[in-house]
Amino acid sequence: MAVYELPDIIELNTYKGNFTAFLDAVYQVFRRDFVDSKPVFRGKKLGLKRYPLISGKEYTFYHMTHEGDVENSRVPDLRRMERIAWPSPMINDSEHPYLKVWRNTRRGVGGTKERILILHEKEKYLVVLDDRKDYILPWTAYLLKGERDLKKKLKEYEIYKKAETANKN
Repeated sequence: MAVYELPDIIELNTYKGNFTAFLDAVYQVFRRDFVDSKPVFRGKKLGLKRYPLISGKEYTFYHMTHEGDVENSRVPDLRRMERIAWPSPMINDSEHPYLKVWRNTRRGVGGTKERILILHEKEKYLVVLDDRKDYILPWTAYLLKGERDLKKKLKEYEIYKKAETANKN
């Protein structure tokens, strides 16, 4: 099976190290892919969590380009920013046989959340969607931290696929 090809990354050195210009370019890609148009996940157009705005930018942009466990203390993540052009095509093409797609449930502060995960194994890149039943929100996207995280996600995917197959029988 052919690997799913992703768009080129956006690199800070293209902007001669000017972080503000880089951030603006990254944000323009996000706006193109999630504000001006909407990705479609298996026939369902995605919404967007806009608020609270952070530095005048949509909350989802902040989640896709920053990292950290404490919401108001998240810091820019260059690897996430470089790959901002990847989530939308992965969502739109989620039925491509190379991409691994599954659902999981996470317990958190607001109760349980059903998430949809889309994994590009070769790039170790994960897109997370929040399934709100009536609509779907792009939630975050990030590089997995090495082989251990990748193996953990692949195991979760295999368990999901086995359960899905068992439920069909």
